[in-house]
Amino acid sequence: MRNFIEIMRREIGILASRPIYLAGMILVPVAMTFFFICMLSPGLPLKLPAAMVDLDGSQLSRQLTRNLNSTELVDIAYRANSFNEAIAQVQSGKTMGFFVVPRDFERKAIAGEAPTLTFYSNLSYYVPGTLAFKGFKTMAVTTSGKLVSVELMEKGLPQGVAATLLQPMTINNNAMHNPWMSYAYYLTPSFLIGTLGLMIMLMTVFSIMQELKRGTSPLWLARAGNRVGTAIVGKLLPQTVIFFIVGLFMHSMMFHWNHYPLNGGEWNMILGLLLFVIASQSFGVLVCAVMPNPRFALSIVCLVSILTFSIAAFSYPVQSMYGAIAIFASILPVRWYFLIYVDQALNGIPLFFSRYYFVALLVFPIVATLFAPLMRRWMKHPVYVP
Repeated sequence: MRNFIEIMRREIGILASRPIYLAGMILVPVAMTFFFICMLSPGLPLKLPAAMVDLDGSQLSRQLTRNLNSTELVDIAYRANSFNEAIAQVQSGKTMGFFVVPRDFERKAIAGEAPTLTFYSNLSYYVPGTLAFKGFKTMAVTTSGKLVSVELMEKGLPQGVAATLLQPMTINNNAMHNPWMSYAYYLTPSFLIGTLGLMIMLMTVFSIMQELKRGTSPLWLARAGNRVGTAIVGKLLPQTVIFFIVGLFMHSMMFHWNHYPLNGGEWNMILGLLLFVIASQSFGVLVCAVMPNPRFALSIVCLVSILTFSIAAFSYPVQSMYGAIAIFASILPVRWYFLIYVDQALNGIPLFFSRYYFVALLVFPIVATLFAPLMRRWMKHPVYVP
C-alpha cells in the first residue's frame, strides 16, 4: 500500500510540475465541450436557402412559392430566371437547391393535363441537402394532392369523399427516443466522448512512454515493489480522477445545463462514464505493451481515434459494415459507451438490457492485465528508438 501511495505522489508531482499536462487533460476537453454544444445547439439546420424558378408566373405558381417559403425547412432566398441561373447559385454555395415551376403549369393543372413539378437538391452537403430535399418533396406531394382534390370536386364529389380517396387511411407517425430529430442530441455526446477518449489515450501513452524514453522506468518499477500492476495503476489513478471529473463536467453541461434527454437512470450514465475512462486508459496501456515506441504508440492512438468517428457506429450502423471492420469497431471503448448512451439516455430502457455494454468496458482492463509480463519487460529494460 505504501508503494502504491508513493507512486501516486510521484505522478501527482509530475503533473503539477508540467502545467501543459493539466492543460491537455482539462482545458482541451472543456473547450471542446463548449465548441460542440454551441455548434450543434440549433439541433437541425432550418430555413435552408433555396431558389425558385417560376417560369409560369401564374397565381398558382406564386401560391406554391408562398407555401414553400412558409415551411420551416426551406427559405426561398432567390428568384432565378432560368435553370442555368439556379444551377449557378447552387454551385456557388448560395442555395441548397431550387424548385422549378414550368410554363403553362396553371393551365395544365386546370385542364387536368398532369403538369410536372421539378426540384433539385445539393446532396454534396448531406444533412442540409437531405432536409432541403424533404421540404421540396413534401411541398410537391401536397400540391399534387390539392390539384387532384380540386379536380375530383369539379367532377361532383363532395370534399370529404375527395379527401378520403386521396388518403384512404390514417397514418400515425411516431418518432421514438429522439422525437425532436435533433442532431445535437445524437452527435454532441459522440463528439465529446470521442474527444475525451482521445485525450485519455494520448495522456496514458505519453506518460508511460516518457518513463521508457528517459530510462526512468526501472526506478518507477522498483518504487512499486517490482509489481507492474501497482506501478501502472498508481501512475494512472490521478489521471483517472481528473478525466472522470472532466467527464462529469461534460455530463452536466449536456444533461443539466442544456437539458439533453436523460430518460434512464443518471447513475447508470455516470457508471458508464467511469468505466469508459478506465477502458480508454487500459487501451492506452495495451498500445504501450504492444508498441513500446513513443512515436509509433502515439501515432496508433491518433489513428484509432480518427477512425473512431467513422466506424464506432455514430453515423453508420455496425451491422451494415464488412465483418472485419465491424469486429474492429468492437475493440473501441467509445463504441460501447455510445451504446450505453443510446440505451440509457435516449431510449431509457432498464439497465439489465444494457449489461453487456458495461461488461464490454470491463473487459479492457482485464485484457490489459494479460500484457503485464510484457510491460514488465519493457519497464525493466527500456530501449528508446527515436
